[in-house]
Amino acid sequence: MPKLWDDSIATHRHAVRTATLDATAALVAERGLTGVTMSEVAKRAGVGRATLYKYFPDVESILTAWHERQVGDHLRQLTGIWTDTGRLEAVLEAYAFICHEHPSSEPAASLHRSEHVARAQEHLVDFLAGLMLDVRDDVPPKELAAYCVYALGAAGAVPSKAAVRRLVAVVLSGLRGEAGR
Repeated sequence: MPKLWDDSIATHRHAVRTATLDATAALVAERGLTGVTMSEVAKRAGVGRATLYKYFPDVESILTAWHERQVGDHLRQLTGIWTDTGRLEAVLEAYAFICHEHPSSEPAASLHRSEHVARAQEHLVDFLAGLMLDVRDDVPPKELAAYCVYALGAAGAVPSKAAVRRLVAVVLSGLRGEAGR
Protein backbone atom coordinates (compact mmCIF):
# COMPACT_ATOMS: atom_id res chain seq x y z
CA MET A 1 0.00 0.00 0.00
CA PRO A 2 1.51 3.39 -0.95
CA LYS A 3 2.14 5.76 1.91
CA LEU A 4 1.33 9.44 1.72
CA TRP A 5 3.84 11.64 3.49
CA ASP A 6 5.03 15.18 3.08
CA ASP A 7 7.50 17.59 4.63
CA SER A 8 5.21 19.10 7.26
CA ILE A 9 2.36 17.74 9.33
CA ALA A 10 -0.03 20.31 7.87
CA THR A 11 0.94 19.38 4.32
CA HIS A 12 0.59 15.70 5.15
CA ARG A 13 -2.86 16.23 6.69
CA HIS A 14 -3.97 18.16 3.64
CA ALA A 15 -2.65 15.42 1.33
CA VAL A 16 -4.45 12.68 3.29
CA ARG A 17 -7.70 14.67 3.31
CA THR A 18 -7.44 15.41 -0.42
CA ALA A 19 -6.63 11.79 -1.27
CA THR A 20 -9.53 10.63 0.90
CA LEU A 21 -12.02 12.99 -0.75
CA ASP A 22 -10.72 12.15 -4.23
CA ALA A 23 -11.10 8.42 -3.48
CA THR A 24 -14.60 9.07 -2.15
CA ALA A 25 -15.53 11.00 -5.29
CA ALA A 26 -14.39 8.09 -7.46
CA LEU A 27 -16.32 5.59 -5.35
CA VAL A 28 -19.49 7.67 -5.41
CA ALA A 29 -19.21 7.98 -9.19
CA GLU A 30 -18.74 4.21 -9.55
CA ARG A 31 -21.00 2.82 -6.85
CA GLY A 32 -23.22 5.58 -5.56
CA LEU A 33 -23.37 6.91 -2.02
CA THR A 34 -24.27 3.57 -0.48
CA GLY A 35 -21.28 1.87 -2.11
CA VAL A 36 -18.69 3.82 -0.12
CA THR A 37 -16.92 1.92 2.67
CA MET A 38 -14.11 2.91 5.01
CA SER A 39 -11.97 -0.01 3.79
CA GLU A 40 -12.34 0.89 0.14
CA VAL A 41 -11.73 4.61 0.74
CA ALA A 42 -8.55 3.80 2.68
CA LYS A 43 -7.35 1.44 -0.03
CA ARG A 44 -8.01 3.91 -2.85
CA ALA A 45 -6.57 6.85 -0.92
CA GLY A 46 -3.40 4.94 -0.18
CA VAL A 47 -3.68 5.17 3.60
CA GLY A 48 -4.20 2.63 6.31
CA ARG A 49 -7.64 2.23 7.85
CA ALA A 50 -6.30 3.35 11.24
CA THR A 51 -5.02 6.56 9.63
CA LEU A 52 -8.35 7.12 7.91
CA TYR A 53 -10.19 6.75 11.23
CA LYS A 54 -7.95 9.47 12.72
CA TYR A 55 -9.31 11.88 10.14
CA PHE A 56 -12.89 10.67 9.76
CA PRO A 57 -14.82 8.66 12.37
CA ASP A 58 -17.20 7.07 9.85
CA VAL A 59 -18.37 6.96 6.24
CA GLU A 60 -21.00 9.62 6.88
CA SER A 61 -18.34 12.15 7.91
CA ILE A 62 -16.31 11.36 4.78
CA LEU A 63 -19.38 11.77 2.57
CA THR A 64 -20.24 15.05 4.28
CA ALA A 65 -16.70 16.39 3.73
CA TRP A 66 -16.74 15.22 0.10
CA HIS A 67 -20.14 16.83 -0.47
CA GLU A 68 -19.03 20.06 1.16
CA ARG A 69 -16.05 20.20 -1.20
CA GLN A 70 -18.29 19.45 -4.19
CA VAL A 71 -20.77 22.19 -3.24
CA GLY A 72 -17.89 24.65 -2.81
CA ASP A 73 -16.59 23.71 -6.25
CA HIS A 74 -20.03 24.38 -7.74
CA LEU A 75 -20.22 27.81 -6.10
CA ARG A 76 -16.75 28.69 -7.44
CA GLN A 77 -17.83 27.47 -10.88
CA LEU A 78 -20.86 29.78 -10.87
CA THR A 79 -18.78 32.72 -9.67
CA GLY A 80 -16.28 32.03 -12.45
CA ILE A 81 -19.03 31.96 -15.06
CA TRP A 82 -20.26 35.36 -13.86
CA THR A 83 -16.71 36.72 -13.91
CA ASP A 84 -16.13 35.37 -17.42
CA THR A 85 -19.46 36.29 -19.00
CA GLY A 86 -21.20 38.90 -16.87
CA ARG A 87 -24.45 37.19 -17.90
CA LEU A 88 -27.09 36.20 -15.37
CA GLU A 89 -28.55 33.79 -17.94
CA ALA A 90 -25.26 31.88 -18.14
CA VAL A 91 -25.05 31.56 -14.35
CA LEU A 92 -28.65 30.35 -14.02
CA GLU A 93 -28.22 27.85 -16.85
CA ALA A 94 -25.03 26.51 -15.28
CA TYR A 95 -26.80 26.13 -11.93
CA ALA A 96 -29.67 24.28 -13.60
CA PHE A 97 -27.23 21.89 -15.28
CA ILE A 98 -25.48 21.27 -11.96
CA CYS A 99 -28.88 20.33 -10.50
CA HIS A 100 -29.62 18.16 -13.53
CA GLU A 101 -26.30 16.33 -13.31
CA HIS A 102 -26.63 15.76 -9.56
CA PRO A 103 -30.27 14.87 -8.95
CA SER A 104 -31.29 14.31 -5.36
CA SER A 105 -31.80 10.70 -4.39
CA GLU A 106 -32.94 9.06 -1.17
CA PRO A 107 -29.37 8.42 0.07
CA ALA A 108 -28.41 11.98 -0.88
CA ALA A 109 -31.28 13.47 1.09
CA SER A 110 -29.36 13.27 4.37
CA LEU A 111 -26.40 15.12 2.80
CA HIS A 112 -28.73 17.81 1.47
CA ARG A 113 -30.11 18.41 4.96
CA SER A 114 -26.60 19.12 6.28
CA GLU A 115 -25.64 22.48 7.72
CA HIS A 116 -23.03 23.07 4.99
CA VAL A 117 -25.76 22.82 2.34
CA ALA A 118 -27.88 25.41 4.13
CA ARG A 119 -24.88 27.75 4.32
CA ALA A 120 -24.05 27.14 0.66
CA GLN A 121 -27.64 27.76 -0.39
CA GLU A 122 -27.68 31.01 1.56
CA HIS A 123 -24.40 32.00 -0.11
CA LEU A 124 -25.87 31.11 -3.52
CA VAL A 125 -29.02 33.16 -2.89
CA ASP A 126 -26.93 36.14 -1.74
CA PHE A 127 -24.64 35.79 -4.78
CA LEU A 128 -27.58 35.65 -7.20
CA ALA A 129 -29.35 38.50 -5.43
CA GLY A 130 -26.28 40.63 -6.06
CA LEU A 131 -26.62 39.86 -9.76
CA MET A 132 -30.32 40.74 -9.76
CA LEU A 133 -30.24 44.27 -8.35
CA ASP A 134 -31.62 45.76 -11.57
CA VAL A 135 -33.79 42.89 -12.80
CA ARG A 136 -37.13 44.02 -11.36
CA ASP A 137 -38.27 46.82 -9.11
CA ASP A 138 -41.43 45.12 -7.82
CA VAL A 139 -39.71 42.13 -6.15
CA PRO A 140 -36.67 42.29 -3.86
CA PRO A 141 -33.52 40.75 -5.40
CA LYS A 142 -33.09 38.21 -2.59
CA GLU A 143 -36.64 36.98 -3.13
CA LEU A 144 -36.01 36.66 -6.87
CA ALA A 145 -32.79 34.75 -6.17
CA ALA A 146 -34.53 32.32 -3.81
CA TYR A 147 -37.24 31.80 -6.42
CA CYS A 148 -34.58 30.95 -9.03
CA VAL A 149 -32.72 28.53 -6.75
CA TYR A 150 -35.86 26.59 -5.89
CA ALA A 151 -37.32 26.68 -9.40
CA LEU A 152 -34.09 25.61 -11.08
CA GLY A 153 -33.61 22.86 -8.52
CA ALA A 154 -36.35 21.09 -10.46
CA ALA A 155 -33.77 20.51 -13.22
CA GLY A 156 -32.74 17.42 -11.24
CA ALA A 157 -36.03 15.81 -12.20
CA VAL A 158 -36.27 16.68 -15.89
CA PRO A 159 -35.37 14.06 -18.49
CA SER A 160 -33.07 15.90 -20.86
CA LYS A 161 -30.74 18.83 -21.46
CA ALA A 162 -33.39 20.34 -23.72
CA ALA A 163 -35.85 20.22 -20.82
CA VAL A 164 -33.28 21.95 -18.60
CA ARG A 165 -32.94 24.74 -21.16
CA ARG A 166 -36.73 25.11 -21.35
CA LEU A 167 -36.89 25.33 -17.55
CA VAL A 168 -34.22 28.05 -17.57
CA ALA A 169 -36.18 29.92 -20.26
CA VAL A 170 -39.35 29.77 -18.14
CA VAL A 171 -37.49 31.05 -15.07
CA LEU A 172 -35.87 33.85 -17.06
CA SER A 173 -39.25 34.79 -18.49
CA GLY A 174 -40.65 34.98 -14.96
CA LEU A 175 -37.73 37.12 -13.83
CA ARG A 176 -38.41 39.57 -16.64
CA GLY A 177 -42.14 39.61 -15.93
CA GLU A 178 -42.97 38.22 -19.35
CA ALA A 179 -46.24 36.39 -19.73
CA GLY A 180 -46.43 33.02 -21.47
CA ARG A 181 -48.93 32.25 -24.17
